Amino acid sequence: FFSVGFQVAPETKAVMKWLRSIPFVLSASLHGGELVVTYPYDYSRHPMEEKMFSPTPDEKMFKMLAKAYADAHPVISDRSELRCGGNFVKRGGIINGAEWYSFTGGMADFNYLHTNCFEVTVEVGCEKFPLEEELFTIWHENRDALLNYMEMVHRGIKGIVSDKFGNPIKNARISVRGIQHDVTTGN
Repeated sequence: FFSVGFQVAPETKAVMKWLRSIPFVLSASLHGGELVVTYPYDYSRHPMEEKMFSPTPDEKMFKMLAKAYADAHPVISDRSELRCGGNFVKRGGIINGAEWYSFTGGMADFNYLHTNCFEVTVEVGCEKFPLEEELFTIWHENRDALLNYMEMVHRGIKGIVSDKFGNPIKNARISVRGIQHDVTTGN
């Protein structure tokens, strides 16, 4: 997952351990500097190719998750191309991460490849480091979109995998025909 020589910060290692210990299914990483929602893969399947579409087997689900956020965000969903994030208007405010720019070591890719958690990256505002007085507005622009995104946790298949006695089966593999990405049951 991480390239040779890539240093993993202690706090990142702690989050990775946490993600493996609790069966999370949905997360979002909040960043600043743009207005767009990106989804895996963030690292191009062809590392020498920059801006190359690199879909996961769950491309349709990731697009639906990203759109759930983007469509509920008042600025991302604004059709004006003359605003911050305007270059993503024709894409509906979302983009495959590697198609925007490829990088290794992203948590969204890690989550998808090593846990059951689907993560998108939300660029919440145009300023990389917003001023304190801008935070209230940024919060209000993102609040309903975050809530809409969190409601997506109820999409998909739910249930308990159990043995013939009704006991839950830990680490049972769940496969969906046509999607080359399995998930496993939790504890």
